[in-house]
Amino acid sequence: MKTAEKVKTYELKGFREKFIGSENPLQQLFKSNSDHFFCLKLEEIMQLQYPVPPSKHVCHTLLFITSGIHIINLGFEEYKTLPCEIIVVPAGQIFSIEDINSNYQGYICQLHPDILISKYGNRETLHDFDFLKIWGNPKISVPEKDFPFITNLLNRLEAEYLKTETVNLDLIQSYLMALFCEMNINAIKTSKNTAAAHVISARFRELIYAGIKTNHQVNYYADQLNITPNHLNKSVKSTTGKSAAKWIEETILLEAKYLLFQTTLSISEIAMQVGHEDHSYFSRFFKKHEGITPIQYRKLIDKS
Repeated sequence: MKTAEKVKTYELKGFREKFIGSENPLQQLFKSNSDHFFCLKLEEIMQLQYPVPPSKHVCHTLLFITSGIHIINLGFEEYKTLPCEIIVVPAGQIFSIEDINSNYQGYICQLHPDILISKYGNRETLHDFDFLKIWGNPKISVPEKDFPFITNLLNRLEAEYLKTETVNLDLIQSYLMALFCEMNINAIKTSKNTAAAHVISARFRELIYAGIKTNHQVNYYADQLNITPNHLNKSVKSTTGKSAAKWIEETILLEAKYLLFQTTLSISEIAMQVGHEDHSYFSRFFKKHEGITPIQYRKLIDKS
C-alpha cells in the first residue's frame, strides 16, 4: 500500500547537497560546523540547480537583499524581497522556491535555534522577535539610516565565520542578538489585543494542518479553541487578511500540492488524504481554485 510522504525537513548540509550539489565547488565555502551557523554573500552561494519543492528547514534563515529581487513562497504566500528589505524563514516554516534566478545580491545567514539559547540567551528577549516565529511577519524594511548598522553586523558575522575553521559561537550569538535587536526596531509591532489574535491565528493554522484530513468546518476549530466562530474569524482576518474558511481552503490545496509533488499516490488517495471522499468533487474543487485539474498539475510537475 502506498503511504503519504511528509514535507521534507532539511538540515543545512542536506539542503546544500540536494539543491546546490554535493560536488559543487561552492561546498568549499562551508566549514565543518556550518550545520549550526553560517553567514555569506548571497551572490556567492545561491546558485540552485533546480526549484525547491515545499520543504522545511531545522534552521532559521535570514536574507538581506541589497540589490535585485528575491522571490520565495512561505506557506501559501509569495514574498518578493526588494533592496533594503529582510526576509526571515523561521525554522519549521514551509517554504518553496520556484524561480531559481539568482540575479540579486545581499547576505544569507542561517542559524540553528539552539545558538540563541546558549550562553547569552534570554528567553524574554527572544520572545520579542516575532519574525523568528512561524506566525510572525517575515518581512522587515530597513530605513536608509539603519542600513550601515545592519550591513556592519552582517559583515562582522561573515568575517567571523570565514576567519577560522571553528567559529566562536559565543561571539556569533552576541552579533546575532545585536542584529535581531536592530531588526526589531523596524519590525511591525503588535498591541496586546493583536498579539492575542496572532496566538489564536497561529493555533488555528496548526490545528487545520493537523486536522485537514477530517475537519473542514470553521465551527469545529472554534470549538477546539474554546471561542466562537465569529471571534476566530475576526482574529484570523485581522492578522492574516484572510478568513478562516479561506485558510481551510488554501490548506487543502497546499496539502494536495505537496502530495501531488512528493508522492505517487493516486488522485483518489490524495483526495482522501485531504478529507474528500469523493475524488470527483476534489478534482472540481482543485480546478476551481487552480484553473487546472490535479492530473494536469502533476503532469506539469513531471515536465519541470
